[in-house]
Amino acid sequence: MSLCLCGEILPFTQLQTELDARKAQGLLRSRRTLTTPQSPHIVVDGQPYLAFCSNDYLGLANHPQLIAALQQGVQQWGVGAGAAHLVSGHFSAHHQLEQQLAAFVGKPAALLFSTGYMANLGVVQALVGKGDTVFADKLNHASLNDAMLLSRAETKRYRHGDMEQLAHLLGQTKIGRKLIITDAVFSMDGDIAPLRELLALCEQHDAWLYVDDAHGFGVLGEQGRGALAHFGIMSQRIIYMATLSKAAGVSGAFVAAEQVVINTLVNHAHSYVYTTATPPALSVALSQSLQLIAQGDGLRMHLQRLIAQLRKGLSDLPWQLMVSGTAIQPLLIGENRQALQLSEGLRARGIWVAAIRPPTVPQGTARLRITLSAAHSAQDVDQLIGALHELAC
Repeated sequence: MSLCLCGEILPFTQLQTELDARKAQGLLRSRRTLTTPQSPHIVVDGQPYLAFCSNDYLGLANHPQLIAALQQGVQQWGVGAGAAHLVSGHFSAHHQLEQQLAAFVGKPAALLFSTGYMANLGVVQALVGKGDTVFADKLNHASLNDAMLLSRAETKRYRHGDMEQLAHLLGQTKIGRKLIITDAVFSMDGDIAPLRELLALCEQHDAWLYVDDAHGFGVLGEQGRGALAHFGIMSQRIIYMATLSKAAGVSGAFVAAEQVVINTLVNHAHSYVYTTATPPALSVALSQSLQLIAQGDGLRMHLQRLIAQLRKGLSDLPWQLMVSGTAIQPLLIGENRQALQLSEGLRARGIWVAAIRPPTVPQGTARLRITLSAAHSAQDVDQLIGALHELAC
């Protein structure tokens, strides 16, 4: 049976035309395959690279203690949860980890999600809806943008970090629940949200503050307890989310908040209620990861030294190193093709740094997103600095 009538343009043809257009604009994305564990030194598509594009900020993704803990968890719990948490998929390993996570970030209760993306979708959709308003930083992660659209609440976006504009928008909103949503560490810029000021506005305008700390948990604050500890703030108004796949080195996410908020999510967060629980063995590994994070002051100090080394070494390049004190160090290039060419130039020198282009970042702000890990050495960073200076000549 023929799949095409004479003269008919199949939808697949239209899709290919759109992909070809993206390629012409320097925006086509593709995957590369690693054949080694996550590390600064990896093999990609058969070639060895020094990598500066992982979010494994503490170097725990291939840590022997986490490997041993996961093996123990698999021996005890098997490889799958089998059902949603609300059916028969909530294991004591999940429950214990939730209690540990809540205590670690200083909140009464916590709830595990499969990913940070699913956590964001579930929380915002469960807490606000028609008649309510979400206020969002314009540089928030795509998952937060999708979450506010899914919620069907009215959405008001404020300029990045602009507290004056946010205050004005809050003052204009007289009815319904108010929820401010923000990244803690912005994933493409590496800067940190003004959480103290955001909390003050919440208190002034009777709003909630939802903080996505995907890139701060494990790295910022005393013992790596995250952005709230970094600023020394705590409030019942704050609903806190962190991923467990970056600095924690494993997989998943959690939300920590007042017990009534967690109970609401258990009943109304679709991305929690209607999905199979994560394998309980992962919770065993994550429990061990929490211990390593708490004991990881040496790792965090080393990471800060690498950040300072990189910033000093790249200060005289023709491209702008954006303002960031975190492990995310974006080198602003501007034009898509130039960012791709620079990334390819590094790759030819055995260094892998991803070129980030629209729509992930605004038009005209294509960049190299350099990410550092405590697993990098000073020699690794010197190699990157040297290669970028060669390419700048």
